[in-house]
Amino acid sequence: MQIMPLPNRVLACGRLSLDLSQPHVMGILNVTPDSFSDGGLHSTKDAAVARALQMLTEGATVIDVGGESTRPGASAVEIGEEIRRVIPVVEALAQHNVIISIDTSEPEVICAAVAAGAHIWNDVRALTRPQALQTAAELNIPIIIMHMRGEPTTMNNLDQYQDVTEDVMIELQQRVDDALAAGVKPEHILIDPGFGFAKNAQQNLKLLNEFWKLNAMGYPILSALSRKRFIGEALGGADAGQRAIGSVAAHLLSIQQGACMVRAHDVKAMSDAIKVWQAMQLA
Repeated sequence: MQIMPLPNRVLACGRLSLDLSQPHVMGILNVTPDSFSDGGLHSTKDAAVARALQMLTEGATVIDVGGESTRPGASAVEIGEEIRRVIPVVEALAQHNVIISIDTSEPEVICAAVAAGAHIWNDVRALTRPQALQTAAELNIPIIIMHMRGEPTTMNNLDQYQDVTEDVMIELQQRVDDALAAGVKPEHILIDPGFGFAKNAQQNLKLLNEFWKLNAMGYPILSALSRKRFIGEALGGADAGQRAIGSVAAHLLSIQQGACMVRAHDVKAMSDAIKVWQAMQLA
């Protein structure tokens, strides 16, 4: 593992912005009945908005709203249902001074969300759905391009790599190149190595240990490993609700290696850990 600086960049998000030279917490807001860790907890608009506002007070600077679970084996959600889940929450959050990310792979969903006030497209399928590349270019907003193979129903069978870190970088670069060719601006691209997606426990740990190598791609990096299964396995079989401390520790390791944003369920714990890390940098 090598210590790496955070990027000296500002990410424009409509009238708001993020200074990426400081680490940010993206708070996870799943408005789904079946997400692996918190499914059903925030599936009404009022509950979702209340949780989002709580995460903001806890230190989140981005709220990531998702209407489709992408846990291993998760079933697909119809586009109309995903829109029904997401848009009322986005409309409510847009009344507050908050950067809103949308966890979706569907162009129709992100278009509706941006019209309702969202700022960032977080796509676990890396703009592979029909018209996704064109839509990303036309919307002219920040895009998070994540590494995954296959779909949630098939990805656990696609974890064959010669070298997981190098292979992830090669495959991510292809998706970045496709986005650039479609007209997405380079200053709008962030990358995510996709912890837990088509990767087994040992591969995830190797990827975390070599996270610093991703900086060579030249784009800001999101680390999203909150409560993932490999964290539980490293803790001796802890279930999702017992993985907060392990997730915070792993996220801090990724921040030390250049991650400028971490996607977290346990926002208060993550924010506190970042404050200690920042104080250490100034000592």
